[in-house]
Parts: sequence; C-alpha cells; structure tokens
Amino acid sequence: MRVVIAGQGYVGLPLAVRAAEVGHQVVGYDVDERRIKRLAVGESYVEDIPGERLRPLLDGGRYLPTADPGDVAGFDVAVITVPTPLRDGAPDLSFIEASAKLLARHLKRGATVVLESTTYPGTTEELLAPLLEAGSGLRAGADFHLGYSPERIDPGNPQWKLENTPKVVSGTTPEGLAAVDGFYGQLVERTVPVSSCKEAELTKLLENTFRHVNIALVNELAMFAHDLGIDVWEAIDAASTKPFGFLRFTPGPGVGGHCLPIDPSYLSWRVERALGQSFRFVELANDVNSHMPDYVVRRLAEALNQRRRSVNGSRVLLLGLAYKKNTGDARETPAARIVELLTRQGAEVRAADPHVVAGVHVAEPHDAGPLATVHRVEATPEELAAADAVVLLADHDEFDYAAVTAHARYVLDCRHRLTGAAVEVL
Repeated sequence: MRVVIAGQGYVGLPLAVRAAEVGHQVVGYDVDERRIKRLAVGESYVEDIPGERLRPLLDGGRYLPTADPGDVAGFDVAVITVPTPLRDGAPDLSFIEASAKLLARHLKRGATVVLESTTYPGTTEELLAPLLEAGSGLRAGADFHLGYSPERIDPGNPQWKLENTPKVVSGTTPEGLAAVDGFYGQLVERTVPVSSCKEAELTKLLENTFRHVNIALVNELAMFAHDLGIDVWEAIDAASTKPFGFLRFTPGPGVGGHCLPIDPSYLSWRVERALGQSFRFVELANDVNSHMPDYVVRRLAEALNQRRRSVNGSRVLLLGLAYKKNTGDARETPAARIVELLTRQGAEVRAADPHVVAGVHVAEPHDAGPLATVHRVEATPEELAAADAVVLLADHDEFDYAAVTAHARYVLDCRHRLTGAAVEVL
C-alpha cells in the first residue's frame, strides 16, 4: 500500500520507518524543510531511529521524506501525527486542520485516514471528518474509512518500542475499525480495538493524566518531606517493595515533553467547555508540576546562601537539558524555566547535554526560548570544578558521575543518581 505519514517528529518518524520496513511504500511528509533535508540523506534527529535504519529504506525507495504537498497523492492509508500544542490554555489544532485539508485534496474512495495526534474526545468525528468531507466531496464511513489510534511513543525507552507496545485502535464505523486494525496489525505485535474514536481519544488522556497526577503527588510530597527532615527517596524505595496497590513514581525538576505538560489540559479544557466544570485533579497537578523549576531554583539559592554565595554572580552548571534521560527531546523541558530564572537572578549559567544538540534541540516546531542562548559546554573535570553549583536535571547515562562527585563543590541532584558529601538530593 501507499502510506502517507503527515508529521515526521518523535511519533511520525518511527511509524513511517516501521511501515516501510514491513513493505509499504511510505511518504513521510513534513512542512519543516530542514528536517526533510536531514532525513533525505539518512540523518535522523530521533534517537530511537538510527541512520542505519533509514538508509536502506531510502536506497530501496520504500521511504520518501518530502515537503512537497503533491507527493501525498494516491495514498491508500494516511496517518496524521502532527503537534497539538496549547495556545493561551486552549488546544491549538491548526496543524491537524492543515493536514486534513491537504489530505482531503487527494482522498479517494476506499482509503483510510487515521489521527494519532493527542487531542480531546470528539476531535476525530467533530473536526477531522467534516474537513475531510468538505475538501474531498466524499463521506466518512461510507466512501472512506476514518479512525483514531493514540500514539504511545516513549523516547529513549530501550524496552518498549512501537512494535511491542499494544496499539489502541478505533474507527467511526465497524468497517473503519477493521481497516485501521488491519493496518496497525502489520506494524505491532498486538492491537487493542475499542468501540469508538471518543474512547480511544480519552484513553490517551487518561494514561497521561494518571502519570501527571501521580508525579505531582510525589513532587509535593518531596517538598514537604525536605522541610520535615525526612528522606522521601528512602520512603519511595520502601513503598516500592509492596507487590500490590502501589506504583512507583519519583520526584523531579518538573515535567516535559508533550504528554504531561499539555495532554491533561486538553481533557480539562474539554470538560470545562462541554460541562462547565473544572477538572480539579488536573488543575492541581498542573500547579504543582509547573512550579517545580521554581522550587529547584529556590533550593539552589538556599544552598548557595549557606555557602555565603548569592545566585547573582554564581557560576551554575546544569547537567541535562532534555526533559528525560537518554533522549534529546527538549519539548516543554523544565530546564528552560530553570535557565530563565537563574539568568534573571544574575547567575552565569552553563549547560551540558550530550543528546540535546545546540540549535537543534527539539524535533517539533517550537520556540527554543532560554535554551537557545544558554552557554553550552562539556561536563569536564575543569567545568565541574569551576562551577559554584552543579544541578543534575536529566540523568543521562553518558555523564561521568564519578567525575561529578570528585570535582563538583556542590551538587543539587534532582534525580537521586549521586551520593557524596557535596551532594544534596531534591
């Protein structure tokens, strides 16, 4: 089949590569021409897709990265994997709308269109279907198949990949569900059909809201435990020995990526808009997690004060700019807020991250913000020793942690990775 994947970021690129590997003719469409140029020469910006997987697909003609709208013509299956950011607290579905209008011009009878972008329940049927119908003159469910399948990509996870992660699938009709299920059944080990697109859309938001709320719980608990003189990490380790009724979540400097800072707010927005009620758990979790970078800076300021230093004029080395370990994904990273706060208070901020490449730190269209100007260095013994404080934000395996404890004068460890006399954990 001829397959079009609209969007070649952390979700779309792995999907495009996998579809090409099982034998489909895949068009990877993206409006970012810089991204397309890199893909065309076999250069990947997503750690989970090394260039070694791209090159044979390019050489064999099974994968075509393109920014030319005309190349999407003739598709049998099209999957939309574009960003869905928040703008002033409201969902921005402009990327979905643009993709729908493009695909509609080339939609043919019997084709299948699937939405994977995270969104609020009702988007597939209430927004996407009318746009496809208006642009093509065809009817969803009668002339073409339409469905929703939430992405479950976890960048940097060595165990769970696209292929072995169960894939939730849905359709607007039984025939549409069968078409969507048939396509993904070729790509993954197991599909999980649900009765409608709204259930599938809610599934994604439920998964991420669950994580968001529980991370907020341990983040707030960590702050209180510190003030009470209790080791929250030891308590979490002890609680994790319980074989039932407990799932391990750990504190950190804040949440990042698309899933936690954004996705639960889609559900909160939908509940407020449709029912006139507030989703209090989401709002509380947003408040706690969004202020964790402020708490990190406050803890750092207190530690510097104890050492007769002020933030103003201090040299601070941040280890890790990505929002999670072993990935270059810096979307919505808490490091950006920490850089902003420290810079505003007069600190000399430097940062080391072997995954986040300077100038190309995200795989989605995004304003780089404070990360664009932060001074980038390597975590050498000299840099570690020269810093008044080192803050571990993302515990990449590539960091030499023995060197950190040997040379740093003070370390605020936000990931509980280090031990030593100069180390203080979050």
